Amino acid sequence: MEPVKNAWDFFQNEILGMHWLNRIVETLLNACGLDTTGRIGGSIKFFIYDTVKIMVLLGVLILIISYIQSYFPPERTKKILGRFHGIWANILAALLGTVTPFCSCSSIPLFIGFTSAGLPLGVTFSFLISSPMVDLGSLVLLMSIFGWRVAVVYVILGLVIAVAGGTLIEKLHLENQVEEFIRNGRSIDVPQEKLNFKDRLKYAWEQVVATAKKVAPYVLIGVGIGAIIHNWIPEEFIVKVLGDNNPFGVILATIAGVPMYADIFGTIPIAEALLAKGALLGVVLSFMMAVTTLSLPSMIMLRKAVKPKLLGIFIAICTAGIIIVGYSFNLIQPFII
Repeated sequence: MEPVKNAWDFFQNEILGMHWLNRIVETLLNACGLDTTGRIGGSIKFFIYDTVKIMVLLGVLILIISYIQSYFPPERTKKILGRFHGIWANILAALLGTVTPFCSCSSIPLFIGFTSAGLPLGVTFSFLISSPMVDLGSLVLLMSIFGWRVAVVYVILGLVIAVAGGTLIEKLHLENQVEEFIRNGRSIDVPQEKLNFKDRLKYAWEQVVATAKKVAPYVLIGVGIGAIIHNWIPEEFIVKVLGDNNPFGVILATIAGVPMYADIFGTIPIAEALLAKGALLGVVLSFMMAVTTLSLPSMIMLRKAVKPKLLGIFIAICTAGIIIVGYSFNLIQPFII
């Protein structure tokens, strides 16, 4: 088992974590006369290393995911989802959400399309919750920083929130809370164009470029905030506000994440810095979930599609699920880190 463990540690640290890049950046900065153990040098090292690492991993992941996604255009996805019923349809919708590299705002047009096509409301909400919260990219990036145990548990609990939330909305029979123009809409079934390998690769590369342009500002902002937290905010302050001594840390982190707008690629460097300073794991992950799922811009967009009652229920379900996940992670943190 030792060779397997060594191989996995190498994969996680050097391939996913890109620790070799961290060493290169540190060597170059030291050669330029910067002390990387100090605040300024440490901030610059954190910023360069995390920005390059996240953008490289992002490019590779989106290329792979988008190539897979080229086999599942919206019309085909609707047909697949339409064959399943009950909780199995919610589970499949949540799983399909994991292969869509979208932020919450990008997922809403697909949600509208699925709802207009006549798919059950609960199924479409399972997709809407899962898509920004637990995509495959988040799994790999979480593994690169927090390890495979945290990443796997995060994704499983995110899927549970998506399935449970969609199932509850289905049971409440809230179809009349969807705006009229969506309920009366009709989806046109367009035959899938036959794509060869070159076409699919071209599509995947276009998605890489488009996604990189869209998320790059948020990655830079997130890494910048992470660098400040990591090197300038005293550890005692973080521990006091978001550590063991504050039982309301998860709730505070969830509320703090709502006004922000970013996807998981922009929140991970902030989470990394908070965890390194002593914040509890559940607090950090609650913040990430709130940012990616309940951001104000996405809620404003969703309000155009659903009425206030359904929007409020959606927010309440997601908030309750995120808080439960946060406190659950706080309890199991000693066993998975």
